[in-house]
Amino acid sequence: MPWIVGQQLHGGKYVIETVLGQGGFGITYKALHVELNQTVVIKTPNEYLSHNPEYDHYIERFIQEGRTLAKLSQDPHPHIVGVIDLFREGAICCLVMDFVEGENLFEAVRRRGALPEAEIVPCIRQIGEALSVVHQAGLVHRDAHPGNIILRRNGRAVLIDFGIAKQVIPSTISSTNKAGHEAFAPYEQISRGSREPTVDVYCLAATLYYAVTGQSPTTSLARKLDNTPLSLPKQINPSISDGLNKAILKGMALEAKDRPQSMQAWLAILETPKATPPPTVEPVHRIEVVRSEVKPNSEAILGEPATKSPRIIPWGWLVGVLFSYLLIACLLTESNAPYIVWALVVAVAVALTWAGFMATARAWALFMAWAGTVAWTVAWVVSWVGIVAWAKAVDWAGFMDWAGLMAWDWSAAWIVAWAVAVAGDKLLKSFSRFDACLILAVTSGVGLGLGWLAR
Repeated sequence: MPWIVGQQLHGGKYVIETVLGQGGFGITYKALHVELNQTVVIKTPNEYLSHNPEYDHYIERFIQEGRTLAKLSQDPHPHIVGVIDLFREGAICCLVMDFVEGENLFEAVRRRGALPEAEIVPCIRQIGEALSVVHQAGLVHRDAHPGNIILRRNGRAVLIDFGIAKQVIPSTISSTNKAGHEAFAPYEQISRGSREPTVDVYCLAATLYYAVTGQSPTTSLARKLDNTPLSLPKQINPSISDGLNKAILKGMALEAKDRPQSMQAWLAILETPKATPPPTVEPVHRIEVVRSEVKPNSEAILGEPATKSPRIIPWGWLVGVLFSYLLIACLLTESNAPYIVWALVVAVAVALTWAGFMATARAWALFMAWAGTVAWTVAWVVSWVGIVAWAKAVDWAGFMDWAGLMAWDWSAAWIVAWAVAVAGDKLLKSFSRFDACLILAVTSGVGLGLGWLAR
């Protein structure tokens, strides 16, 4: 039976706080290290394994690999969770590890969508370097999926949950290698429990695939048994570089012999994106929202409290959107445009707003072409109103006035398209698509209203 809350272990050195997880091999507890007043993670084998005739052999390997990880922790690696202690509580072996509070890669992608190449590739390289150290110690992680990679606020990543259970778990209990994340495991690991370093190469490459596309890759079993093709990362996210696309596909080669044979060999293919100086823009106000509640993850240490990413609001561009719509409203009011034209302009405002927050860097050219079409449409509609009014007035001076208004309307439409596109692109860096659309819609509506009142 799992230990209960408040139960003391190792002569009162540790106190159980809660059960974090329970799997085929073992149970993971959150506990308090009393002497250090430090939260830790304690892993133990499941009690029912004791009935297996190979149980002593499994426990021997569990202890041996726990000691190896403890040796790694004597010279702490910044990207590997630390092992604190290894002891027995009665007949049960206990491995004590650091506890991490933070956001894992699964959570980050669910919250933000596909992550920028320049941000995630350095983190994946850090995990790759950590796995190289693990391989040199004679171990293979075999579970370096997004749920076991913690992204810290300081730009560093930490590899957690070494899955010793997956190294020693009985095959009769094990199902599809119990990774629980088949999309990130090569088929030789699932089918025959391979413990070669190429397993970690595949898993980390698949994790990078997920991070830059926001989608889980086709499982290796589906690729092997059903001939299901793997969608190219660059087809899903055209903004990633050719080098990154190549590195992911090389690391995810279906056959182990076709992959780089070591983690260092794969890292040599994976190029670090070159830093580019940011464009010169006007100053912006920065609003930082701090989480009121810390959401714990599973294992390793994070020294600082978790916070949300800073929200950057491009005030200058939003003011540009406001005045662009104000200009359009003034022109429509000046020309006594009928209500149907106002309705059309409002509809175009909504369409431009939607396009604005969809205008990511990779869709910029397509958007500008679309925005140009909208701008011409607005100009022709307003021009048609002017021509009709002139025909009724049969007034050459009136016609010249309308011709001038047409020129202003055409220019204003282009200004709106440009301002909304840039503002939408900048808002997407800090807000969700819905929030970005809402901000632009409110700004556009306020501009139209102020323009109508001003005239």
